[in-house]
Amino acid sequence: MHRSSQTGVGGRFALRWAVFSRCVHRTVRSSPAPRHHVSTVTHWPQGAHVTRTGLLRRVFTAAAGISILLLGTTAAAPPPTSKAAPVAPVAQTGAQLAASWTGPLSTRGRYIVDANGNRFKLKAGNWDGAEGHYLGSGDPTQPANNHAGEVSYDIPLGLDRASLPQILADFHTLGLNAIRLPFADALIHDTSIVPNAAVAANPQLDGDTPLQVYDAVVAALTNDGFAVILNNHTTTYRWCCGVDGNERWNSGQTTAQWEADWLFMVARYKDNKRVVGADLRNEVRRDVTDDPNWGWYDDHDEYAAFEQAGNTILQADPDMLIIMEGINWTGVPLNGLPHGRPMLTPVANLSNTLIDSGKLVYSAHFYAYTGPANSGATSGLGVTSDPRYEDFAPQQLAQVVNQEALFVTQSGQHFTAPVWVSEFGAAGRGSTDTKEQAWFDNFTNILAQNDTDFAIWPLIGWTDSSGNLQDNWALLSYDANGRRTGIEDPGDWRATDWNALVDAPSYTGQVPQVDHWNMLDLDHADYDVSSTMLAQPDWSYGNRKGDCPDSERLVGLGRSDSRGLCTDAGEPQKASGAWTVVTDERYVTEGDWAPGYSKLQCPDDSFAVGYSVNGNAMAALLCAPSAAALPTTGHDVWFDQGDNRPSSGGSVASDWAPGYYKGQCADGEYLAGVAYTWNGNQGGVPDALLCRPLS
Repeated sequence: MHRSSQTGVGGRFALRWAVFSRCVHRTVRSSPAPRHHVSTVTHWPQGAHVTRTGLLRRVFTAAAGISILLLGTTAAAPPPTSKAAPVAPVAQTGAQLAASWTGPLSTRGRYIVDANGNRFKLKAGNWDGAEGHYLGSGDPTQPANNHAGEVSYDIPLGLDRASLPQILADFHTLGLNAIRLPFADALIHDTSIVPNAAVAANPQLDGDTPLQVYDAVVAALTNDGFAVILNNHTTTYRWCCGVDGNERWNSGQTTAQWEADWLFMVARYKDNKRVVGADLRNEVRRDVTDDPNWGWYDDHDEYAAFEQAGNTILQADPDMLIIMEGINWTGVPLNGLPHGRPMLTPVANLSNTLIDSGKLVYSAHFYAYTGPANSGATSGLGVTSDPRYEDFAPQQLAQVVNQEALFVTQSGQHFTAPVWVSEFGAAGRGSTDTKEQAWFDNFTNILAQNDTDFAIWPLIGWTDSSGNLQDNWALLSYDANGRRTGIEDPGDWRATDWNALVDAPSYTGQVPQVDHWNMLDLDHADYDVSSTMLAQPDWSYGNRKGDCPDSERLVGLGRSDSRGLCTDAGEPQKASGAWTVVTDERYVTEGDWAPGYSKLQCPDDSFAVGYSVNGNAMAALLCAPSAAALPTTGHDVWFDQGDNRPSSGGSVASDWAPGYYKGQCADGEYLAGVAYTWNGNQGGVPDALLCRPLS
């Protein structure tokens, strides 16, 4: 989201800060800095042994910690240098773009792939308007009461000025292959008719509701080869962001209503395989009194809400990508009070597991004027001494972006997934903000070097009757007669960086299949991500239970914290037939492998795929039958005195149960049993695993 071209923040009311991007106005200043090569791959450190509450506190102040670490070393942006003339991307026709990929999309490790397994890098832009441009007071049809004086009439912007074929042709000239299409929940329930003036350049839309116009835009985009990602941006038609009543998925509505709205949208476009993703909610942030959180399982828990919604959507439409943006802001932005921008940092220790391991994409937003702990405010309340992203030197910026988001692309971890930077941008034509320009150059360089999926904000704006851009952040601006002023036209400093990003070398072609590692979180509730078991009655009544996706098996447990680890590495084929719930020692038939301990052990030729706990004590083990015979010899993995994990292999460079000991079988093994004891106040928590080779 970007700054309003009309109004500042500070002073609207005590807590209306420019926290979340599109709210702030600043005078903009000249030209971009030279490119720098940066190292971008780092490992997220394992957490210390602390309580879960302490961990969560640490997670939500991680952004502030990044600022503190780098505050003393921030440097002024390098002076601008001359650059080669920009070369615009080669524009594909709609037919060419459509032929270049096949829906639906899924993921393989850090990459998004099409239905044929070929890399599909999201080179996207945001076509906003259907989330609303209204600033919240006065007549919403008056330009002065709308962002940048642009009245969107709650439909994608620009349909009054340019025909759909013209707009789509201009999108092709930008080198795009995907469009993020924001909408408000209000759109779904709005039966009003869009004024004819709002679709003057597209008279075929006369008499349509906002949702019907949205339908027409989706159809036009996908017919022209673009991938469309639906983005639930706001609840009401209100320009985002800040403390505006749209802070969370359940602001102004219940979580159940939000899920129902998503199911409505998914069902509406289910047959269109170029509608590829559900971007669950935009920039989740603090409201007047409460912060969102990641893993507390209350009404403000983004982790739990996104987990539930994602799986609900996949049950309705297994083809959709589920896109989860990290927390955009917590705390009060005043010096001396805790505050920050967690983004994806909590994912390092608490990642999501969906019923399909190949459908999760994480996302994050970056703008120059905000920062890891800077709200983006420039005056009044909300202004702090925390550095902005534009204050960091290139190497430091790369480090921060990695710590807040791109670490998720590290292979072979419980959190590994594609990261889509679904919003970034800067003021273009007419800007003299040299600091922002240097940031844009450095940031697009980071995206290019990391081969990161991206979407710029925004695509479309207006040009007024005097030929002035009303929103110079837009890549394309149209006047009332449909004349375009675009980033590729002379005079827009962003063209060089944009073109370099779009045409940057990237991984193409077939992406090999990858092994997955996914965590289960039974801290507060059930964690059922097996489609098989979701269709069955409660298999361990009265206990918290977790089961792996149907394509995976259980390979690890945490001690005293109820967390587990799943994988599909070397996954044995499951046989048909019922799965076994084990609550006693009847299947311990090859000798006592943990003398003096109680044991839950799978029947021979079956392997653990889930478990249940009461408190933190073991209650049951869930076992699935193997289609082939499995070895019955194995070894104990004790973790009652410390971590006992393989020295190499899956998810060993990441901590899926921070603060607690963990036991984990090797990648080529299956978990056959768990030992525990109630002696010595041990409380029945798991102490040892029985690991056996897969072959």
